[in-house]
Amino acid sequence: MDQRYDTLRRLLNEEKCFKMICGAGNEDKVQVKKLAFVYTLAGAKILDISANVGVVEAATEGINLAFEYAPKLGVSLITRPFIMVSIGMPGDHHVRKSYIDPNKCVECGLCAPVCPTDAIPKFFEQNLDYYIKLEGSFENPDSSKEIVIRDLCIGCGKCSNICPKDDIISYRHSDRQLRELLPKCMEAGAETFELHAAVGEHEVTMKEWKLVNEINPNNFNSMCLDRLNLGNLNLEYRIEEAKLVAKEKMIIQADGYPMSGGADNYNTTLQAISTADIINKKFNIRVDKKSVKRDGDKVVTTKVYRQHGHHQGVYILLSGGTNSLSKELAEKVGVRCNGIAIGTFARGVIEKYIDVEGFYNNDEMIKQAYLNAKELVTKNIGEIYE
Repeated sequence: MDQRYDTLRRLLNEEKCFKMICGAGNEDKVQVKKLAFVYTLAGAKILDISANVGVVEAATEGINLAFEYAPKLGVSLITRPFIMVSIGMPGDHHVRKSYIDPNKCVECGLCAPVCPTDAIPKFFEQNLDYYIKLEGSFENPDSSKEIVIRDLCIGCGKCSNICPKDDIISYRHSDRQLRELLPKCMEAGAETFELHAAVGEHEVTMKEWKLVNEINPNNFNSMCLDRLNLGNLNLEYRIEEAKLVAKEKMIIQADGYPMSGGADNYNTTLQAISTADIINKKFNIRVDKKSVKRDGDKVVTTKVYRQHGHHQGVYILLSGGTNSLSKELAEKVGVRCNGIAIGTFARGVIEKYIDVEGFYNNDEMIKQAYLNAKELVTKNIGEIYE
């Protein structure tokens, strides 16, 4: 194992792993560079990005810029964040792109306001004739002929959820040649991968998981799972099978309610903690044999957490609805995790600063973005001095 593997394992063992989720479907290189820049300054140790070589390069540029800029803020950066490339199984919402059929649109104007990344142009419905004349189609992808800006779309589903008709908005799923793409991502700076695998097809999922670990055998790889599609028993079974492949080099991202972290309250983050609780009870908690005793006819036992890194255990990152209260709630209810992964909420707390024109030349905007991001990181993993 190399030094970088040891570093990530130590961060996980110390529960000091904050992951900034730029978005598995987010191919906006300008935004990704800014997110990488700010959250590197703030202490994030994993940057989760799209499986796109150009996006990996943008994240690398953001990290490098943060190390150059850090002295201006009095920040001492030592450990470079790990770039984690996210890939998804067909059917997983993290790697899909929405398509709006202009021939079926009813011009209600509901979808653009709810899009969190401005992938749907405001008031596009007033120019439907323009899009219809372009003759784009779902079957023949061509971003120059479509309403949705594909590089900005993260597949969250908010547009189709609010759309009054079921047949107006549909989704395309990325079909990437992983064996060719992932090594190129590693050459560009990626060090670890995450497979979004909350789909029912177990055998196909495991085939992709084996490929990911074959391409990246020397560092951690992550599998993102939720209970919405799998249920508790299939969730546990998939982790057991995945662990046979990756052994100790596996992280499970416990996805509560995917891409739902817009609000900062306990309820929003509850499902992430519940999912982690299910995983902990199966893999990370054991009966303390020294505490077994009899109380009349009853056998009383105490359950304790296994040591981090135990061969029967798994590392867990909370995600899906995570916010500034995630770690606090997890501690209140006794649910252990090795770190927190935040996407929607983390992007939201710095958005108004990084969107300012000339951001990199505006020290005050950079400082405010850094302070907001640092506060979020600190609330979830405490102070980190590296």
